[in-house]
Amino acid sequence: MKKVPLRKCTGCGGMKPKRELIRVVKSPEKRDADGNLIEAGSVSLDLTGKKSGRGAYVCRSAECFKLARKSRRFERSLSCQIPDGVYDEMEKELTEG
Repeated sequence: MKKVPLRKCTGCGGMKPKRELIRVVKSPEKRDADGNLIEAGSVSLDLTGKKSGRGAYVCRSAECFKLARKSRRFERSLSCQIPDGVYDEMEKELTEG
């Protein structure tokens, strides 16, 4: 029998199979040869689970997403500030998809 990878929901804190959760990903920062920051990592929903970068998982429910947003758990998991516009975009994508 194959082992099912479990991940913790950032909203409710429940352990669930990876396939049942949606990944929120912070893409890697882009730097030039001198190490100067060219582009900061952007935060988005990763519905395929294949994007590169730091990830956090959340249930497919709007309640869990709102709970994680309110308590700023995504920002803690991804070690970055997330603007409200990005949150709104992700929430819209979550409710439509």
